[in-house]
Amino acid sequence: MENQNGYSTDVKLFIISVLTENKSGLLNAITIIFTRRKINIESINVSESEVSGVSRYTIVVKITREKAEKLVKQIRKLIEVLGAFLYEEEDTHFQELALYKVPLEPFLNDSNNRIEKLIRDNFARILVIEREYIIIEKTGRKSETTKLFEELKQFGVSEFVRSGRISISKSKRRTETFLKELEELSASSMRKN
Repeated sequence: MENQNGYSTDVKLFIISVLTENKSGLLNAITIIFTRRKINIESINVSESEVSGVSRYTIVVKITREKAEKLVKQIRKLIEVLGAFLYEEEDTHFQELALYKVPLEPFLNDSNNRIEKLIRDNFARILVIEREYIIIEKTGRKSETTKLFEELKQFGVSEFVRSGRISISKSKRRTETFLKELEELSASSMRKN
């Protein structure tokens, strides 16, 4: 369905990838853009990038394309932002990490090795074994980490946590090349003034 401007009114997941200078307070400045528009962030991850001094934000939102494009334009206006890019899910490779704390007792009393089989079948692994509990680690899509959570509930999951999405675009663009082009464009623009 489209509105009068020709934009789709379909709500879907978008990934916004933002390259920034590594400065304090920038996370707040970026999230305020979403808050002012009453847009919920599904997940957010901030990490260093392959370029020293440059951070990469991976932000997942569920909105229309029109709203997503407006968000990206607004983010680009922040001084410390070097670049902001909009992707649909199929334009990226992505994963999430989940940790599950399960009591040790059911694991020890599992004569049929159901828990071990469950862990193996879900391509998860045991991260830690303590006196009272085990920690299981699973990397995958949200649907996969949720599925394992649902299956582990029968053994008494005492804690569950999932990271924000991390994502790499399928484009051939290299961050270093993009930043050099940006620097050259800025230098050229300054010479003209």
